[in-house]
Amino acid sequence: MMFNELGLSAELLRAVSEQGYSQPTPIQAQAIPVVLKGGDVLAGAQTGTGKTAGFTLPLLQRLSANAVAGNGFRPVRALVLTPTRELAAQVSESVTTYGKYLPLRSAVIFGGVNINPQISLLRKGVDILVATPGRLLDHVSQKTLDLSKVEILVLDEADRMLDMGFIHDIRKVLAVLPKQRQNLLFSATFSEEIKQLADRLLNKPVLIEVARRNTASETVAQVVHPVDRERKRELLSLLIGTNDWRQVLVFTRTKHGANRLAEQLEKDGLTAAAIHGNKSQGARTRALADFKSGKVRVLVATDIAARGLDIDQLPHVVNFELPNVPEDYVHRIGRTGRAGNEGEAVSLVCVDELKLLRDIERLIKHDVPKVVIDGFAPDPSIKAEPIPNGRNNRAPRAASGPRPGGDRPSSRPSSRPRNAGSGSGGRRAGGQGGNYNR
Repeated sequence: MMFNELGLSAELLRAVSEQGYSQPTPIQAQAIPVVLKGGDVLAGAQTGTGKTAGFTLPLLQRLSANAVAGNGFRPVRALVLTPTRELAAQVSESVTTYGKYLPLRSAVIFGGVNINPQISLLRKGVDILVATPGRLLDHVSQKTLDLSKVEILVLDEADRMLDMGFIHDIRKVLAVLPKQRQNLLFSATFSEEIKQLADRLLNKPVLIEVARRNTASETVAQVVHPVDRERKRELLSLLIGTNDWRQVLVFTRTKHGANRLAEQLEKDGLTAAAIHGNKSQGARTRALADFKSGKVRVLVATDIAARGLDIDQLPHVVNFELPNVPEDYVHRIGRTGRAGNEGEAVSLVCVDELKLLRDIERLIKHDVPKVVIDGFAPDPSIKAEPIPNGRNNRAPRAASGPRPGGDRPSSRPSSRPRNAGSGSGGRRAGGQGGNYNR
């Protein structure tokens, strides 16, 4: 199938062609015609499959059919909610890119930056608004934003929003939206919480799944290197140096761990930067730009970066520490092997993490190959130690302080564990020893 067979307008086809695309991905081929018809959609697709264009293209076409002419005020007619600043910026960029020949205005708002320029922008009126939930509610409470004319609501990376405790914010947003609207829910994984949200939000939705749910892309080669916890950094530097990896995205569980690892890699002679929720938006933007340009060789990130980082042909992802939540493994390694390109996902696993590894393999329904690097075989005498802040000792969320993505934290614990990268929520390895090969 070609894009010109999907019923898109000449203006959209021109913009798509200028990006070098002629054939839609499977999620695009299935979602675009359904969204154009105006019905609700529940779509499941792995990261890197082009789902952003799968909803932005038909959304743009539906709004352009009766767009406001001239420079008059425009009410928000389409609202796209995302869990992180990076993903919001990515979606906004897609809206701008594909809508360049249409008479529509768009804007993106998120926390971590001054709210006043956003207020000025919203006063001029926009057709399409991309936002993170907390900052959106800030504008609603300050009456700088009217959502009473919204025709289309998109929840992008819905599973991640629930992981990060946004369910209460989502409910508040739904309460101020018109009852009659089109709803599009996109999620890379389907949990019971996602199903419950879909039941409340969607009206007779069309279910679209382009791959077996909760699976990693087949274009990603996965491998586990067993190693003692104290030798992980040494092994990581060796792998990067001896294999001449020029662009590596490395995941840690905590913000402090990301900062410490980036500093250690710099001492090893590797240009590195850290990106996480405590970094200012400017620092995060600079680190990502330097990584994309090649100025920074290693980007160390918490799970906030597992969604929204769209890096063309990223060759290597390394799990310096396994995530506490198995689904986050799928999202982490989904940063490579995107758009049909091949990628490699390496996990450095110590004895503390064997239960986490078993949980991941149970989720993806296959074992990940284990390869011991010469000189780094684990010491069998080392005993497993508990991983702090696991799922079994979850504590209520603090009532104040920044949330990943720059949004306000909820005053109540979420129904799912919080972003593992922030150091709260997830599974506990709790002294679970065992065998790397189960």
